[in-house]
Amino acid sequence: MVFSNDTGDGLKLSEKAQGVLRQGGTKLRVSRSGMFQQITFTVKKAKIGNIEYLELFTDRIIELAELAKISEEIGLPVEAPNGKAFPKGTSAGDFKID
Repeated sequence: MVFSNDTGDGLKLSEKAQGVLRQGGTKLRVSRSGMFQQITFTVKKAKIGNIEYLELFTDRIIELAELAKISEEIGLPVEAPNGKAFPKGTSAGDFKID
């Protein structure tokens, strides 16, 4: 799967990210408050300005450093009630859906 972006060169997703999008979500082992827990993430559409994109979402509060780690590992934006994280070097425009 390739997402189009403003520069027109597109962003190629990893196999792991493609699998998560196909399944509609995933369950990950996440460190919360010093303990590891299995947290369910679902794929949802999000909007920033006029850009609509896909991201992983959970209703559990997760530390921002852990969100960034998950985002890098999966290769998709991740959102929790306390914040959002994008893989390094990317923004919402890179995951824009047409």
